[in-house]
Amino acid sequence: MNGTVTKNQLIFDFASGVLGPSKSLFASTYLFLNTKATELNNTFENMLGDTLFDNENTPVSKLTYKDCITKDAPISTKNQKEVTHSPISRLVGPFDKIVWKQVYKGFSEFVPNLSHKDDDELKLIKMDPGASVPLHSHGGKEFILVLDGSFQDENGTYSKGDIQINDQKIKHTPMASKEHGCICLTITEKDVIFFGKFGSFLNLFTFVKSFFK
Repeated sequence: MNGTVTKNQLIFDFASGVLGPSKSLFASTYLFLNTKATELNNTFENMLGDTLFDNENTPVSKLTYKDCITKDAPISTKNQKEVTHSPISRLVGPFDKIVWKQVYKGFSEFVPNLSHKDDDELKLIKMDPGASVPLHSHGGKEFILVLDGSFQDENGTYSKGDIQINDQKIKHTPMASKEHGCICLTITEKDVIFFGKFGSFLNLFTFVKSFFK
């Protein structure tokens, strides 16, 4: 999966207003934490109106971010009123006040209460220092945004404001920072698929758990 293209498409879809509630919250929190992503979003917003006229024969639903980029595309520098809390923090409050549900030792989760639901599974994940998730992939895309601390896997190290987007071809073993742990906002489109020694047991656990969502 081309990470840059996928991230840019997420930002473009947010600027276009086509994302559902879960991905909109995810994307808006990403923009709050990442200056470069915010600049790109502002550029998309500034260009979208004029670009629609230039692509009048292309259905809006089939436009991609590449259709709206030109060599001399301006980077927006418009000022915005300072906001001190991220969109996810304004929804759930301080992370240290959340009542986390422990899934296993070192790994806890919390499901935000969105006023409008969609098919995406949005969660907050808290990993204690040094905690890890067994080798796994996903049936669909997985979106991970680091809110605090950091984690690393086979693809690199991800710190506050970084996102990782994986598809079913990606297998990884995330491990939280040994110093600070990690808190992430995640979206999974389909269930996790585990591998390795305990893969069968964990997949059965995931299957049974799906009946209680």
